[in-house]
This record gives sequence, structure tokens and C-alpha cells, in this order.
Amino acid sequence: MFAIIGIVVVIGAVIGGFLMEKGHMAVLLQPAELLIIAGAATGTFLVANPMHIIKGVAGGLTGVLKGSPFGKARYLSTLRMMYQFLNKVRKEGLLSVEMDVEKPGESSIFKNYPEFLSDHHARDFVCDTLRTAITGGVEPFDMDQMMELDMEVHHHAATQPVQALSTVADALPGLGIVAAVLGVVITMGSLGGPPEQIGEKVAAALVGTFLGILLCYGFVGPLASNMSKTADDHNEYLHVLRVLLLSFLKGSAPMIAIELGRRAVPAHVRPSFDEMEKSCKSKVEAAEPAAAA
Repeated sequence: MFAIIGIVVVIGAVIGGFLMEKGHMAVLLQPAELLIIAGAATGTFLVANPMHIIKGVAGGLTGVLKGSPFGKARYLSTLRMMYQFLNKVRKEGLLSVEMDVEKPGESSIFKNYPEFLSDHHARDFVCDTLRTAITGGVEPFDMDQMMELDMEVHHHAATQPVQALSTVADALPGLGIVAAVLGVVITMGSLGGPPEQIGEKVAAALVGTFLGILLCYGFVGPLASNMSKTADDHNEYLHVLRVLLLSFLKGSAPMIAIELGRRAVPAHVRPSFDEMEKSCKSKVEAAEPAAAA
């Protein structure tokens, strides 16, 4: 939502200032210049990147427009889910959750948290870690190393689309100059004609430079920056899961493990201890009578 608001503000400020200086909007409407810049940028993007990065950029831009899903509500939901899951392990043993981690979509716990199931990276991160723990014979230190490696690989993959989009943003001012040079070439071919016609062609050439710089610093660059922050948000989310899973595998009680996870949540979205405790306890208390019945 804020990304859309920001784009509207950029367009409004640029056009508003131009009109305040008695500029004519028709001068800025240069489809040929826009075609040169946007077409060349798209072509260089396709040349430089394989398909999985192209898909990553498309998915990342969609995520930017939707906003980050990792707010306080998401963390509370995840902590509640993990508290239920770890409680089940404590009472019934690791083998009791074997089917939950093998088929998370059919799990009596996980299926109540669709946002977790739809996040296949987080889902696989948790389930693969617990599947390894069920197998046995792996020390907590080695489990931590595996989780860290998993996070590094995922974060590297998440930052590749960001780097690709940033490269396009860096190229846009240069492509704007290309469009401007082509406009100057056309202008030179019109020398000797009416001054009004020459003035229009010079203006069109300068619009190419303007569009290249505006697209770089006003749109594509900020979108790449936002995508980078979203990738960081997801990495912080996985870090919370890593902390609480490792704590539990070392022998901590479920509530202690969840509290350690809460402490790892970024400060601006971290729920308080009371909020976490109320959320976890209320869910468990509601589930226990149903199980008894």
C-alpha cells in the first residue's frame, strides 16, 4: 500500500511542479522516447537474467505492492502455532509429529495456519528440520549449522532478483541519454526548418533524459530497495524459527523456546510477553476441551 502511495506522490510532485512552472503536459508525452528507454531496459533485463530470476522479480514486485506480510499478527500466529506443535512433541514424543512434518497440509495443527503453509520456504524449513530431528543421531550444534546454511542459501536466492532490478535501475539514466542522443540526431537532420519544429525535437530529446533519470530514481530503484527489505524480513522470520527450534531441541520447555523466539523478533513488530502468552494459552485451552470431548 505504501509503495503505491509513494508512486502517486512521485508522479504528483513531478507533474505538479512542472505545471506550476507553466509547463505544457503535451511536451512530456513522447511515446517514442518511452518506447526506446522501456524497450531497451526490458531487453537488457531479459539478456542478463535466467528465467528463475525473471520470475523472482515479477513475484517480488507483486509482493511490494501488497506490503510485507511479516507484521506483529504474523509473528503472533507463528509463535502460537509452534507452541501448540512443541507441546504435542513434549507430551507425545517426536514420533507423534512424523505425519505432521511429512504431510504438513494434512496436519491437524498446520492446516489451521494457511499463511504458514503457503510460505513454502518457511514450511520446508520447519518440517525438514523436525524430520531430521525425528531421524535422530544429530547433535543440536549440527542442526543449527544446517538451519544456518538453509537460511544463507534462501537469502542468496531472494537477493538475486533485487540485484537484477537494481542493475536495470542503474542502466536507465544511460538509456535515457541514448534516447536523447537519437533525438539530437533527428534534430540535426531538421536544421534549416522552422524554429518551432526544431524546438519541439530538442524538447523531445531532453524528455528522454528526463524519463531515464525519473524511472531510475523515482520508480525502479525504490522498488528494488523495497524488495530487498522484504527479503530481509523473510530472513528475520526464518531466524526466529531457527532460534526457537534450536532451543527446544536443546531441551528447553515449549514456553521457554517460544520466549526465546519472541526475543529474536524485530523490535518494531515484536509482540509483548503478555500478548504472546495470552495468544498461546488461549489457543491451547480452547483445544484441550475439544480433544477431551
